[in-house]
Amino acid sequence: MLFTADAWPGIADGSITVTFRTWQRAQAKTGGKYRVAGMLIEAVDVRQIPAGEIDDDDSARSGAADLPSLLARLGNPGADTLVWRVEFRYVGADDRLERRAQDALTPDEIDDLRARLDRMDHRASGKPWTRGTLALIAKYPGVVSTALARRAGYERKDFKVNVRKLKELGLTESLDVGYRLSPRGEALLRALQ
Repeated sequence: MLFTADAWPGIADGSITVTFRTWQRAQAKTGGKYRVAGMLIEAVDVRQIPAGEIDDDDSARSGAADLPSLLARLGNPGADTLVWRVEFRYVGADDRLERRAQDALTPDEIDDLRARLDRMDHRASGKPWTRGTLALIAKYPGVVSTALARRAGYERKDFKVNVRKLKELGLTESLDVGYRLSPRGEALLRALQ
């Protein structure tokens, strides 16, 4: 779910708790958790409604100045046009931020991460990739993903999917251009060498 930067404080303080989208199909699910601008939110209700059912309360809860502003943002849909209504709640800070900073790994944590990397490698349809990708990012921080993917022998899209898996473990961080290892990723790479 995308939100503009002006919505972030309202999401964090609980004053913005609903959003509307003109998706062709659902891009969120009830109970799903999503990361937005360093925050973790949970979708508590996801459903389609006719645009004519959106009321002033929903408009206020979405952070819009008023109902006409919200409808304009949605492209002024007709009253019978279905839109997605996503009610959500702020859960807390993005859990990956804290995880990335944890660089004092215990032997059990190292073993757990090693096992997770092994499972990712085992599920891969090609050669093992996890440790090589970590080493590549360590060697070339801030290098555009296209160049890293080429060095790793992957299509850019596939490479980025793999890096996202490492990011979920708190091992990498995205930069404006490219990636770098997080403190946790650096500690793990040292332990694996």
